[in-house]
Amino acid sequence: MPAGVNVPVLIGVVPLFTVTSLTLNEGYQVTRIAGSRLAQLVSPTTRTITIEAVLVGSTRLIVKKGLEAMALTSRALAAGAAPLMNLTGLPVVSGMTISLDMQITSLRFTQSNQKRDAIDVSMTLEYVPRSSLTAIAGEALDMALAAATVAIPSASEMIPLSRQLGGGL
Repeated sequence: MPAGVNVPVLIGVVPLFTVTSLTLNEGYQVTRIAGSRLAQLVSPTTRTITIEAVLVGSTRLIVKKGLEAMALTSRALAAGAAPLMNLTGLPVVSGMTISLDMQITSLRFTQSNQKRDAIDVSMTLEYVPRSSLTAIAGEALDMALAAATVAIPSASEMIPLSRQLGGGL
């Protein structure tokens, strides 16, 4: 991303402006070929995203409630959102990935003496495919993001080899 621009990570409609880490884990189903020692990668089976962020400012409790609503932490929220969740899951939009059909499986909030005006949040989202159409759309958007990032100047370009390790010999 360009230097000096704070682009939020979007969890559904909730923006997270101070994400400290985002981890994407992907796993694949391996199936043995009958009568052979060979194995084949059949399909992606798991995709999880782990996000660590800090909620700051006067809107921190509103963002907390928004995340709880996205996680369906109460029966009332689940009943109200269930018809929509049948069609699609939560979109997660970040500088690394665009993932559709995600569901919050773990949500933890921490407030400490050191940061009384901030709330640390840790969440895990898991890929829960709803339809092949949203799966194709999600992969197309992720590919578009990858292609578009080539044109965006980066603040952390690679250092030429001649300038590494004390220069040339």
